[in-house]
Amino acid sequence: MRLAFSTLGMPGLPLSEVASLVAGGGFHGVELRVHPEEPVHTGLRLTQRVDVVEEFKEAGVEILALAGYAHVAEAGEDEPVLDEVRALAELARDLGARAVRVFPGGGEQSREEADATAARRLARCAPLAADLGVRLLLETHDSHASAAAAARVAARVDHPSVGVLWDALHTWRAGETPADSYTALHGHLGYTQVKDAPSREDTTPLPPGEGAVPLDEVVSAVCASEPAGEFGTGAWLCWEYEKRWFPEAPSAAPLLAEVARHLRGLHAAAVGEPPLTEA
Repeated sequence: MRLAFSTLGMPGLPLSEVASLVAGGGFHGVELRVHPEEPVHTGLRLTQRVDVVEEFKEAGVEILALAGYAHVAEAGEDEPVLDEVRALAELARDLGARAVRVFPGGGEQSREEADATAARRLARCAPLAADLGVRLLLETHDSHASAAAAARVAARVDHPSVGVLWDALHTWRAGETPADSYTALHGHLGYTQVKDAPSREDTTPLPPGEGAVPLDEVVSAVCASEPAGEFGTGAWLCWEYEKRWFPEAPSAAPLLAEVARHLRGLHAAAVGEPPLTEA
């Protein structure tokens, strides 16, 4: 089990500081939020992309994935969405990231319409993603919050470069048990985002272990089989701490080391081994 941290938890922080904090906290990788208000976005020039790579390489931190904001199930014309996904995939290739997160965003469309739109667009982008060595991962979110819903789309595309990013909070809020979510994602799992919150209704971010999300069951489910997959991302847990959306939440930086210890402890319990003492 390898640990990553989402930069959603450190909005706008310079990458040099992110890399140092993540490495010092015992994490192996990062999920980089891709947005114009962040240091990483699709408008970066090639030299700037090289600088991003060097920042994390120097710290010994892997760039696991890019968290983009393309909404592949959204109503409307295909081309703007396809252009956004392609730009994200090319940026991922340049940064050495394994995957790109996309959202559903099906809105008020019927299930059939939203599934068909998402599958059509992902299928069109899949060959390019394969050529670039990147996997497109549909997050369990909004219109496709359950693992079953996201897996329907991935199964319809049926391409190795398209999978699912399991956001364990959203599937739990959708009423799935972690075991059921993992079963639904069999063959499609990219990696798993873990987060904690007081309840299904109150999603104020808490450090893992302090809320109601059954993260022990999530980790047990992930460890129950061989999840690494072709792209080797299945064995990653990514802590997503939504500081950007909850500015009143405590800073993530002082929490990193304890969160890493907690997640390693959950992994050790799941596989019946003593907790690891190093990252």
